[in-house]
Amino acid sequence: MKVVAIIQAHMSSSRLPGKVLLDLAGKPALLRVIERVRQFARVDEVVVAVSLLAADDILRELCNQWGVPVYRGDDRDVLSRFLGAAESAAADICVRITSDCPLIDPGVGDLIIERFLDADPRVDYASNKIPQSFPRGLDTEVFTIDALRRAARNAIQPYERAHVTIHMYEHPEQFRLLSVKSDVDRASWRWTLDTREDYAFMQSVYARMRSDRVFGWEEVLALLQREPELMLINAGVQQKDSREG
Repeated sequence: MKVVAIIQAHMSSSRLPGKVLLDLAGKPALLRVIERVRQFARVDEVVVAVSLLAADDILRELCNQWGVPVYRGDDRDVLSRFLGAAESAAADICVRITSDCPLIDPGVGDLIIERFLDADPRVDYASNKIPQSFPRGLDTEVFTIDALRRAARNAIQPYERAHVTIHMYEHPEQFRLLSVKSDVDRASWRWTLDTREDYAFMQSVYARMRSDRVFGWEEVLALLQREPELMLINAGVQQKDSREG
């Protein structure tokens, strides 16, 4: 059972264009995500999925420099692009990560993969976002290649094509789902990179942590307990509705 982590990345973010290449303590945000996902013990391969748009050529070039396989596909039909990336890597199990999560945590990711693999009876999809209980930005989704193929065949709404897994968890009658929850509800905490306020928050966190290693989410929690004012930096940012497309 080959487990492949696929990181979605693009340069054309509507709220913060080029955010994946913003500097975080000397490295682009995308490289920070890649370094963290490479620390997942239960992942066999990491692939970055980018679009065919010319603006994303730079991402292909950088990933080649970093030694990360790249798959390129449709800009708007991200579901088909993701499926192409999974099939190109001969994935049996897919782990979906987005490039706006530079605090993604290997321990949390491995926990979700393990819960998925150990589920009895078997499930098609597991994540820590149905419902959200971990801070937003630690989102890790795990699903079978079969579930991905079924979603790609049956998803017809534009927002379903733009958001790879939404067809799965909106149809529990068709997909067996597993929710992995945190002991403490921190769903309102915003650890994702989508606005200038989010970037200011990320810069503040990375400036206070040792950036020569992958620090864990519990270390970030400890930092925010010491300096709770950091959470105010992006507390007013509204999460985009996934149905916007």
